Amino acid sequence: MKKVINSAPSRRHFLRLTSMAAASALAPTVLCAEQREAGESAASQAVSARIATFEEVWRTVRDRFYDPDLHGLDWSEVRERYMPDATEASSEEALASVVNNMLSELHASHTRYYTPHEPEYYQLCGIFAGALRRRGLERAFPGGRISYPGIGVLLRVGMQGRSMITGVIEGTPAQQAGLLAGDEIVLADGAPFQPVQSFRGKVGKEVVLGLRRSGAFMQLPVTPLDIEPNQMFLDGLKASARIIRANGRSIGYVHVWCYAGSVYQRTLEHLLSQSPLNDADALIWDLRDGWGGAIPEYLDLFNTRAPTMQVTDRNGASEFENVKWRKPVAMLVNGGTRSGKEILAYGFKKYRLGEVIGSRTEGAVLAATAFLIGGGLLLLAVEDVRVDGERLEGVGVAPTIEVQADPASVSLGDPQLDRAIAVLSGA
Repeated sequence: MKKVINSAPSRRHFLRLTSMAAASALAPTVLCAEQREAGESAASQAVSARIATFEEVWRTVRDRFYDPDLHGLDWSEVRERYMPDATEASSEEALASVVNNMLSELHASHTRYYTPHEPEYYQLCGIFAGALRRRGLERAFPGGRISYPGIGVLLRVGMQGRSMITGVIEGTPAQQAGLLAGDEIVLADGAPFQPVQSFRGKVGKEVVLGLRRSGAFMQLPVTPLDIEPNQMFLDGLKASARIIRANGRSIGYVHVWCYAGSVYQRTLEHLLSQSPLNDADALIWDLRDGWGGAIPEYLDLFNTRAPTMQVTDRNGASEFENVKWRKPVAMLVNGGTRSGKEILAYGFKKYRLGEVIGSRTEGAVLAATAFLIGGGLLLLAVEDVRVDGERLEGVGVAPTIEVQADPASVSLGDPQLDRAIAVLSGA
């Protein structure tokens, strides 16, 4: 008799298949829910981090701002007004905008929050590296090396995000590519220009910039470098040194882009003691734009009543100490001349060391330090400064010879430099 085989699945097997099918049907839903929860958690953490950054900036200003009365502001009330915007900020840049709107109510120089999307963030980290080593520099820059991808320009970013070049540092890719002060950078490789991000991952590779120059659109290729800001400013100082021939005279020229450290003054003294500048008939000392940091003693460079020493060792290596410049000199200043450079301009003018040519300085003369907070850097005024009893903050220094120069038209020439050449050459 043949055994009958029941091909129908058992009840247990049927239930197992049914549960597996149900689980399979639910899996995409569960996965999506988990992904959504993870996304919401990450977003919540980002919001919490931005609020924490906002709060720390607010507390740091409260505890460290040079004026304990915070210029008469109810700082707690200010916090309450800006907290909703900080909570809704969707990015680091949006949060920085909120923070800077809050800081602007103090009406104080050297008080601003910068993000890693701005070259100034890296430049200030370099300037304040000594103080920041005690405040988390290694977390921001493992190994302590501060750098960013760039081309060596100083920019002024307007309210609508327009990036105008205010300075082109000598010896940099920007100068080599032919960029000029007054150029507006619009595009980088066809995308909207961003001062740092446009060069991220493109160091050593050609990037095509789209520019507006004197109303016309043009394109220029440039190859970005991995820039160490302190070294860029020092190399720019050295590369700027040159002789200008005018009216039968040789005029020395040097541009000090940053004065935040004695190395810049020592380098300037070295340049003035060597050929070709030491043979020049006169000197143009350009302090326009860039960063301050200078101290009043730097004006001793023009003290004609002190000797210069030349020291030579047994191997014949020679160097000059206490270098002095005893020939005519003119100083160039503008609205980008700030901080310690303004103190030099004040003394240069008051003690009649030479003509101060250009436009009124910025009036940013509070003493500052820097704090790494969240993903950015807070530059904060922590001390008031008076010079010979006078307050230069918000006032600046007026030139002895005023020559206005619209940054948008500097590409057509440099009228401030031209006037200095004319003055020193007797033209």
